[in-house]
Amino acid sequence: MTALSLRLGALSWRLRLRAVTVSVTGLVLLILLMALNMRIGDLPMSLPEVLQGTFDVNSAAHFVIMELRLPRALTGALVGAALALSGALIQSIARNPLASPEILGVTTGASVTVVAGVVASGSVYGGTSGLLATLGVPALALLGGLLGAAVVYGLAWRRGLDGYRLVLVGIGVAAVFTNVKFWLLTVGDVNDTGRAMVWISGSLNGRGWEHVVPVALALAVLVPATLLGTRSLDALRFGDDVVTALGVRMNAARGLLILAAVLLAAVATASAGPIAFVALASPQIALRLARSARPPLLCSAVTGAVLTAGADLIARTVFSPIELPVGIVTAVLGAPYLIHLIWRARK
Repeated sequence: MTALSLRLGALSWRLRLRAVTVSVTGLVLLILLMALNMRIGDLPMSLPEVLQGTFDVNSAAHFVIMELRLPRALTGALVGAALALSGALIQSIARNPLASPEILGVTTGASVTVVAGVVASGSVYGGTSGLLATLGVPALALLGGLLGAAVVYGLAWRRGLDGYRLVLVGIGVAAVFTNVKFWLLTVGDVNDTGRAMVWISGSLNGRGWEHVVPVALALAVLVPATLLGTRSLDALRFGDDVVTALGVRMNAARGLLILAAVLLAAVATASAGPIAFVALASPQIALRLARSARPPLLCSAVTGAVLTAGADLIARTVFSPIELPVGIVTAVLGAPYLIHLIWRARK
């Protein structure tokens, strides 16, 4: 028994060390990708100029870096981390690698409310009247994401919350929301709905500090809270009877962790639009890199930040001078990965 405990302890230590190594390597790669992103713009810069402009207040490039380029880079990294962490929580709770915030109605609910605001107010940038003018795009997206998640949660609740029922209900509600969104796009003004489509695709263009702060605050509050719930996540990997025997209040644990996942995804979507597949792919990539039993939370967050920063770099350089929304790149890269996951599940 002692030998077995020692072997398990050594294995656990190696897995934790591997997870830390993956996270640190990812952070280094993230900093490099952000620096490369900040080189791009109407005023091209070298990496030394980016470094000087970031820390030298008297540098001519300081304003460009601090007010225009760094907020965009930080928004992409933080949004990617929030979406990936949300996806890791949902996949762990549902015990399904195909689960993501999309099936909870967060991104589709946000899209519907923003498009409805565009149609009612006449402009994706604020309008002159109506709900969009009163709340603004980020607040309206946050409200829609929370309402969409509430609808899915309410319909999936049957004396408790089952992971598979949650996924099935979420897929159905997301399909309804998606069709409502497209109907609203057809009845709205073509110019306004065209600009709304950029937001729906997930875009980091024009992001400022007002987009950085909400996501940073959400991560600062919810990352420690979710790490405290690691024991519940480990227990939720097993059947309901085992979870109850382990002394975990199953429904309360699921409810609180899903609430954290919904808040993370809603705030991220409100800041940059629904960036596709980051929440789906990042936890599974982190799981394989860290060789963990379930999607590791911190590794998933770092992986999501790296994926979003890398996709933004591709979106800005491959078709230059045309700049694509980052969500289009993540969708193109993520669709084959989704097919791969379905194929593996079928095998």
